[in-house]
Amino acid sequence: MTKLPYSSLTPGQQKLKFKNEANAMLLEMDKMKTSSAIEAIQNLENLLSISTIDLLNGKNSNEIAELLNVSDAYGIYTWNNQTQIWNKTTSTTELKFIFPAKKNQTANNTILSSKSVSSGIKIEIVDTSANTYYDFNTNTWVSTPQIDDEIYLPTSVDAKLTIDNQQVASFILNAKYTNGNQAPEEFGYKLILSDGYVWDNIAKKGIQNSFNSKFTYNQKNMLDFNVDSNTKIDALLNEDVQLNSYQGKGNTLVKILDNFVLFGNMDVETASNESDAFSATQVFPDYRSRDYYTKRNIYYKKQSESEATIFNKNVKLALVSKKDGTRIADVVQRSVIGSTYNTPQVWVIDSSVPTYGGYWTYNWQSSVFQTVQYYDTELYLRFNDNTEVAMNVYFSEGFDTIETKFENFIDSFNR
Repeated sequence: MTKLPYSSLTPGQQKLKFKNEANAMLLEMDKMKTSSAIEAIQNLENLLSISTIDLLNGKNSNEIAELLNVSDAYGIYTWNNQTQIWNKTTSTTELKFIFPAKKNQTANNTILSSKSVSSGIKIEIVDTSANTYYDFNTNTWVSTPQIDDEIYLPTSVDAKLTIDNQQVASFILNAKYTNGNQAPEEFGYKLILSDGYVWDNIAKKGIQNSFNSKFTYNQKNMLDFNVDSNTKIDALLNEDVQLNSYQGKGNTLVKILDNFVLFGNMDVETASNESDAFSATQVFPDYRSRDYYTKRNIYYKKQSESEATIFNKNVKLALVSKKDGTRIADVVQRSVIGSTYNTPQVWVIDSSVPTYGGYWTYNWQSSVFQTVQYYDTELYLRFNDNTEVAMNVYFSEGFDTIETKFENFIDSFNR
């Protein structure tokens, strides 16, 4: 865990500082709302929902993510605004989509073109699911078989988006496979917008696995997410093995702008083993027991408290100020009271009747209420003076304006 000293600022001062940083980040991200590339991509998604296409055999409906992640798929698809369908022209060399850049536009001024190189690794994906229905005309059950697509995974994809003959975005994918495994040893993809935004993702599998996702604007960091672990990925993909011993240990580092850092390390394997060991000792109360609801509430509380205890033992997180070189707070998990409801109808013990085999005799009464109490876990910030504040509370008080700005930022993409 980080050995940085705690900040001398009070929790309130730290909150103000974080608020100012968050505002600065949103101001930078706000410029993305007017990106012509984003608007064009959204319109392509809209057109694909109006008229579905299948790159392979004409049955499945492909979305943008699928268009850019298959190899050996070719064709030129041109949007027909009058018929509201895609007109396909056969091609053996390229995959291209020609369509309007904006939702209410009719002229096809945008081109998404993609070139890929096949890995030679073939996989099957469900194209049309199996379906069983009753045919009232013949009074028989009819079953349709599941149809699978066979596709080849790409080792590289190079896609470009142009509007009015000007390139506004590019998408680059690279993957490295070994021994015919469908899970790549290395995998990366990058989205570059002409507006200055870049989203870069890299994953590597090995003795030490790693994943990095970075979002920048004009080379300035907006969000940088890093994870590494010794988890045995191939073993986890095997459904026939016990998973706990393959989950290993990991570290995470999240950077917000160039200042705030969430740093942590975790022992997932030990946490899973301890959770399983605890669950093995717990028995859900018998609904026929006299104090069933009391025992049930205690059961839920113990589960929540155990989850928090195991988390705090095996997961160490800290919020750090990179600029100041200080630790703002540790992140811990606490068991908290969750939702509650009253059940109006319960079995009530009839004490006038002797027990049979150790069990009571019950009468049904709808006028008796019993309380069911659930428990949750929440993350808390623990500061230098040992005061603790729930993260959702700490980052909500005084952050109403930021929250509104962020919601407006997200809503701007639903156009």
